Amino acid sequence: MARELRQLVDTANAPIFGIDVDGNVNEWNDKTAEITGFSGDEAFNQPLVETFIVPKLRPSVQEVLDNALKGVETSNYELEFRTKSNEIRYLLVNATTRRDPHNNIVGVV
Repeated sequence: MARELRQLVDTANAPIFGIDVDGNVNEWNDKTAEITGFSGDEAFNQPLVETFIVPKLRPSVQEVLDNALKGVETSNYELEFRTKSNEIRYLLVNATTRRDPHNNIVGVV
């Protein structure tokens, strides 16, 4: 089952990316790589906001992520991703709290 879920996330026809509690990328599917030009290897463990979000939106995106890390989720939030070639991609995303089997918050996806 875990392998099937991993494949579903990796091959989804929508960008799926996530962070750990420190704000570092720990999820980056194939569609996110296609849209941004950054591979998963390039993105993993990088601070999402400082590395991939355009400067003018960093405070508001950080606030959305901080809220999700407190269990307050946001739906249909538009953000501007900086691509590897320094282009801008507009994404409509949800900030969903990620929890472990004991219901502890472990990140955002």
